Amino acid sequence: MTWLVYLLECSDGSYYAGITNRLEHRLAAHNSGEGARYTRARRPVTLLATQEHPDRSEASKAEAQLKRLPRALKRAFFEKG
Repeated sequence: MTWLVYLLECSDGSYYAGITNRLEHRLAAHNSGEGARYTRARRPVTLLATQEHPDRSEASKAEAQLKRLPRALKRAFFEKG
């Protein structure tokens, strides 16, 4: 099963990063207010980028790396593949 790291832009311009194996379901949850607490008050959210990983462990490691980056480098994270 493929896991994805994803980057969202919230309505206030902030970024939110997460992982999922069901992207459409997760996006719907974020936009309906059933997703993460952070995105509930910042709807709607827009998908900016995704990156595939072979398993949850690798996706979690990549998400942790992404979250440590400064905002200016978050989009470039997805370009490196």
